Amino acid sequence: MCIVLKRDQLGFPGFWTLQILGWICYYLLMLVSMLPSMQMTGSVREFHLLTLTTFVGTCLMRPLCRWLIRKPYSWMALESRGFLFALLLGVIAGVGGELLTHGWARLGLGDALDASVQCTITLFLWASLYFSIKQWQQSTQERERLLRAEAEVRDARLSALRYQLNPHFLFNSLNAVSTLVLDGNAAAATRMLAQIGELLRTILDSDTIVETPLSQEIACTEQYLAIEQTRLGDRLRVDVALAADTLDALVPCLLLQPLVENAVRHGIAQQVEGGSIRIRSLTQNAQLQISIHNSGVPYTHAVQPVRGANGIGLKNTIERLRTLYGDDHRFELQWPQAGGCEVTMVLPLRKAQASEMPP
Repeated sequence: MCIVLKRDQLGFPGFWTLQILGWICYYLLMLVSMLPSMQMTGSVREFHLLTLTTFVGTCLMRPLCRWLIRKPYSWMALESRGFLFALLLGVIAGVGGELLTHGWARLGLGDALDASVQCTITLFLWASLYFSIKQWQQSTQERERLLRAEAEVRDARLSALRYQLNPHFLFNSLNAVSTLVLDGNAAAATRMLAQIGELLRTILDSDTIVETPLSQEIACTEQYLAIEQTRLGDRLRVDVALAADTLDALVPCLLLQPLVENAVRHGIAQQVEGGSIRIRSLTQNAQLQISIHNSGVPYTHAVQPVRGANGIGLKNTIERLRTLYGDDHRFELQWPQAGGCEVTMVLPLRKAQASEMPP
C-alpha cells in the first residue's frame, strides 16, 4: 500500500499530516520510555488521558500561533507570547487530564501542578517548532519570489534590445547619425554613436540584479534620453527633479527606461514642436512615489487609472512590479486634462545598503 502525503506548494507536508505523524511518534516514544514506571504505578490511563488533552491543546494553539506569526514580531516576541498561550492552555490541559483520571474527589494539587508543567513545556516546544517551520516556509517563499523576480530581470534585459532598443529606435538613431555626417557635424555623429554603444554596454554588461538604487536607474535612463536629445535636438526637453531622500531607494532594475521610451515615442516625437519629459520622485507615508509625465495634445476623456496594457514595455513593467511587490504597490496611467500622459508608481520604500550605492 502506498501512502501519499498531502503537500503544499513548496513540497512540504501539510499541517495535519505533520501534526498526526508527529504525535504518533511522540506517543510511541513516550510510551516506550515510560512503560516500566507505568507498569509499576498503574498510570497507563493517566498517561493516555494526559497525552490526549495535550494533543487537543496543540490543536487549540494552532490558530493562536497562526495569528502571532502574521504579526511583525521579533523571534523573542513570538516566543514570549507563545509561552503565555502555552502556559494558559497547559494549565487547562494538565488540570483537565487529572480530572478525567481521578475526578474532583481525588484531585491532588501536586499532581495537577506536575501535569500542568509537563503540558506547558510540551505546548511551548510545539509552538516553537510551529514558528520555526512557518518562518522557514516564509523565507523559502521569499527566496522563490526573488528567483522569479531575477528571471523577470533577465527577460527584461534581453527584451531591452527587442522593445527598448528596437529596430525603429536603432533605425532612427543611425539615420540621425547619417544626417549629422552629411551635414558635416562629425563630432555630434561620433557622440551619438558613443551614446548608443554606452547604453548597450550598460544593459548587457551589468550584473543581473532584482533592484537597484534610484540614482543608478536614473543614470541609465539619462543615457537613453541623451541619445534622443541628440536625435531630436531642442524638440526634446528633459526636467528631472528627485528628492534627495529617494536617491538610495531601491527600484526594479530597468524600470524607468521603457516608460520614458514610450513617452518620447508616442508623446514627443510625433509633435512637430516637440515637448518635455518630466520625472519626479518623493517619499510619502513610508512609500516611494515616482511620476513620469510627457506633454502633449489635451485629452477630452476623463482621467482613469490603467486597467490593462497592450504595449510590451507596459506589460513587462506591470508584471515585474506584481512579481516583486504583490499587492503592495500602485501603478497608474493617466491622461491629464491639460494634455500629455502621466505614469505614477507608488512602491514600498526600501533603502539600498552603502555597498550598493555608486561610488
